[in-house]
Amino acid sequence: MEHELHDSVVEEIVSGDDEQLERYLSGEVPSVAELEGALAHEVLDGQEFPVLVGSALTGVGIDRLADFICEIGPSPLDRPTSITAGTERIDVKADAGGQALVHVFKTIADPFVGQLSVFKVLSGTVRADDRLTNSRSGNEERLHGLFIIRGKEQQPANEVVAGDLAAVAKLAATATGDTLAPKGSPVHVDEMDVVVANYGVAIVPRTQADDDKLNGALQKLQAEDRVLRVDRVEETKQTVLRGVGDTHITVTLERLSRKFGVNVDLSELRVPYRETVIGNAEAEGKVKKQSGGHGQFAVANLRVAPLPRGSGFEFADKIVGGAIPRNYIPAVQKGVEETMSTGGVHGFPVVDVQVECYDGKYHSVDSSEMAFKTAASHGFKQAMAAAGVAVLEPISLLKVTVPPGHQGDVMADITSRRGRVQGTNAVEHGEQEVVALVPTSELGRYAVDLRSMTAGRGRFTTQHDHYDVLPAHLVDKAKQTKT
Repeated sequence: MEHELHDSVVEEIVSGDDEQLERYLSGEVPSVAELEGALAHEVLDGQEFPVLVGSALTGVGIDRLADFICEIGPSPLDRPTSITAGTERIDVKADAGGQALVHVFKTIADPFVGQLSVFKVLSGTVRADDRLTNSRSGNEERLHGLFIIRGKEQQPANEVVAGDLAAVAKLAATATGDTLAPKGSPVHVDEMDVVVANYGVAIVPRTQADDDKLNGALQKLQAEDRVLRVDRVEETKQTVLRGVGDTHITVTLERLSRKFGVNVDLSELRVPYRETVIGNAEAEGKVKKQSGGHGQFAVANLRVAPLPRGSGFEFADKIVGGAIPRNYIPAVQKGVEETMSTGGVHGFPVVDVQVECYDGKYHSVDSSEMAFKTAASHGFKQAMAAAGVAVLEPISLLKVTVPPGHQGDVMADITSRRGRVQGTNAVEHGEQEVVALVPTSELGRYAVDLRSMTAGRGRFTTQHDHYDVLPAHLVDKAKQTKT
């Protein structure tokens, strides 16, 4: 078995070199040095992508990986970096005597020295206390102390030449992906495509002390890991941490605790449901209180009607004859809007409704803006209940890219999630793209499920598309997730 695998690897390597392939087919066995040279050339040309087995947890195989990178990996001298200068593309060679050019490719939040910017010198030689300009922000940065990072060790360096990696502390306005160059040379390295963070969890600080430190710690983690995303969803009152999958999130939460001393608990990710009226109705909202001195009196007659999906809210003043003085009409509208935002019959924000105030009563002494706000709130709730309501759920536009062999499984899974497949398209590398509309509530763990379904070869994007009526048998379940 071992000999078969060895022969298979040798054949794969020599197949990229016509001369070696011809000699191999004639019975000549290539030497290790010849195989290494051929493989290095194929890696440089992007024809071969070696995969090595190791463990980041135990460290097994990491030394072999490092040796492999040095022995087989392309040298900076062999592969110029393509940069953009204005509208022109330029290849920059790793020349130690050239103009200094630095690309920051990683940021580390160090508990002792603060932010460390890890960079590669693309050209020239960088020395401690050099001044370079950030091509994105235009800020001048002074490179105070230079370090060579080796594991947890930081070894001071006086200079770093083209092709080498190093780090610098406390750059004021430089983030991952930025380019530093001499003043007057606005060039930049094109950013790599960042993986989309499609898996989210709601996080809740465990204590008040954790809450006080959470935002700062999350900002530092995002500076280190550009894939991470933190959203504050006002509609559901949740802080959502998003990554590429459950393992990514688990590691992030461990780092949050270990590096920054912030502990959080996970809570169920809430879906921003809404509700709307499905019919027309009228109701009278009334406030009448008398407890000595000035009382509270207001009557607002309201009529509600549904609007097309996505229309929002319309308020119509239909008062005639001074039944409600003009100065109280804004209070009526505000009372309705506040009630819509706090929740309708089922407790969800109300949308797509038209409200008419067509009649009412007031008292010259006891009426007030607060009284009419309260009366409008009562009247709106009663009118909604009489008109009947429907709960609306968000629908996401889902685009899944998979190898052809997994297309059927993906489409069947989408259907099981109450999704509607809109079509399929052939894309690059022989893959298929499946486009579907799926309820957002059904996609909470889709990043994990798709990975399992496609052996890690599927990827997807989602974006909010529209709201649609939630089936009646799922309304109670939606209400349970609201709080």
